[in-house]
Amino acid sequence: MPTRDADGQLLGDFMMLIPGLRQSPPEQQRALLARLDEVLRSHSEVVFADCNLRLNLLWISVSARPHAWRVVADAVRTALPQARLISPEGPATHRQPGRP
Repeated sequence: MPTRDADGQLLGDFMMLIPGLRQSPPEQQRALLARLDEVLRSHSEVVFADCNLRLNLLWISVSARPHAWRVVADAVRTALPQARLISPEGPATHRQPGRP
Protein backbone atom coordinates (compact mmCIF):
# COMPACT_ATOMS: atom_id res chain seq x y z
CA MET A 1 0.00 0.00 0.00
CA PRO A 2 1.43 3.39 -0.91
CA THR A 3 2.20 5.86 1.88
CA ARG A 4 3.06 8.84 -0.35
CA ASP A 5 1.77 10.24 -3.61
CA ALA A 6 3.87 10.94 -6.70
CA ASP A 7 4.91 14.33 -5.25
CA GLY A 8 6.05 12.78 -1.95
CA GLN A 9 3.04 14.02 0.01
CA LEU A 10 1.74 11.75 2.76
CA LEU A 11 -1.47 9.84 2.06
CA GLY A 12 -4.33 9.03 4.39
CA ASP A 13 -6.03 5.67 4.36
CA PHE A 14 -9.13 4.07 5.75
CA MET A 15 -11.03 0.81 5.61
CA MET A 16 -14.65 -0.04 4.99
CA LEU A 17 -16.39 -3.30 5.71
CA ILE A 18 -18.84 -4.55 3.08
CA PRO A 19 -20.93 -7.17 4.90
CA GLY A 20 -22.09 -10.12 2.84
CA LEU A 21 -19.88 -9.39 -0.16
CA ARG A 22 -18.07 -12.72 -0.03
CA GLN A 23 -21.33 -14.67 0.26
CA SER A 24 -23.00 -12.89 -2.67
CA PRO A 25 -23.48 -14.79 -5.92
CA PRO A 26 -20.68 -14.12 -8.44
CA GLU A 27 -22.85 -11.99 -10.75
CA GLN A 28 -23.90 -9.82 -7.82
CA GLN A 29 -20.26 -9.48 -6.72
CA ARG A 30 -19.25 -8.37 -10.21
CA ALA A 31 -22.03 -5.77 -10.32
CA LEU A 32 -21.14 -4.46 -6.88
CA LEU A 33 -17.43 -4.26 -7.70
CA ALA A 34 -18.18 -2.49 -10.98
CA ARG A 35 -20.29 0.07 -9.11
CA LEU A 36 -17.51 0.49 -6.54
CA ASP A 37 -14.89 0.92 -9.29
CA GLU A 38 -17.02 3.61 -10.92
CA VAL A 39 -17.38 5.51 -7.64
CA LEU A 40 -13.69 5.33 -6.78
CA ARG A 41 -12.57 6.38 -10.26
CA SER A 42 -14.83 9.43 -10.09
CA HIS A 43 -12.84 10.83 -7.13
CA SER A 44 -9.43 12.30 -7.85
CA GLU A 45 -8.63 11.99 -4.13
CA VAL A 46 -8.36 8.20 -4.45
CA VAL A 47 -4.77 7.11 -4.98
CA PHE A 48 -5.12 3.39 -4.25
CA ALA A 49 -7.91 0.95 -3.44
CA ASP A 50 -7.99 -2.76 -2.71
CA CYS A 51 -11.04 -4.91 -2.12
CA ASN A 52 -10.36 -8.12 -0.19
CA LEU A 53 -13.32 -10.40 -0.97
CA ARG A 54 -12.29 -13.00 1.58
CA LEU A 55 -12.46 -10.44 4.39
CA ASN A 56 -15.26 -8.27 2.90
CA LEU A 57 -12.85 -5.38 3.36
CA LEU A 58 -12.16 -2.31 1.23
CA TRP A 59 -8.89 -0.41 1.83
CA ILE A 60 -8.65 3.06 0.32
CA SER A 61 -5.69 5.47 0.26
CA VAL A 62 -6.53 9.10 -0.43
CA SER A 63 -4.60 12.32 -0.88
CA ALA A 64 -4.13 14.11 2.41
CA ARG A 65 -6.48 16.96 1.64
CA PRO A 66 -8.81 17.92 4.49
CA HIS A 67 -11.77 15.54 4.69
CA ALA A 68 -10.94 13.78 1.41
CA TRP A 69 -11.57 10.46 3.17
CA ARG A 70 -15.05 11.58 4.23
CA VAL A 71 -16.04 12.59 0.69
CA VAL A 72 -14.93 9.21 -0.67
CA ALA A 73 -16.45 7.20 2.19
CA ASP A 74 -19.78 9.00 1.77
CA ALA A 75 -19.74 8.30 -1.97
CA VAL A 76 -19.05 4.61 -1.34
CA ARG A 77 -21.89 4.42 1.19
CA THR A 78 -24.25 6.15 -1.21
CA ALA A 79 -23.47 3.57 -3.89
CA LEU A 80 -23.26 0.63 -1.45
CA PRO A 81 -25.46 1.37 1.58
CA GLN A 82 -24.25 -1.79 3.32
CA ALA A 83 -20.65 -0.47 3.44
CA ARG A 84 -19.49 0.51 6.92
CA LEU A 85 -16.60 2.76 7.81
CA ILE A 86 -14.33 0.93 10.24
CA SER A 87 -12.59 4.00 11.67
CA PRO A 88 -15.25 6.57 12.57
CA GLU A 89 -12.69 9.33 13.20
CA GLY A 90 -11.27 8.93 9.72
CA PRO A 91 -7.70 8.15 8.78
CA ALA A 92 -4.54 9.36 10.33
CA THR A 93 -2.00 10.16 7.69
CA HIS A 94 1.16 8.10 7.72
CA ARG A 95 3.77 9.79 9.81
CA GLN A 96 7.52 9.82 9.49
CA PRO A 97 9.30 7.99 12.31
CA GLY A 98 10.11 10.31 15.19
CA ARG A 99 7.55 12.93 14.17
CA PRO A 100 4.12 13.50 15.78
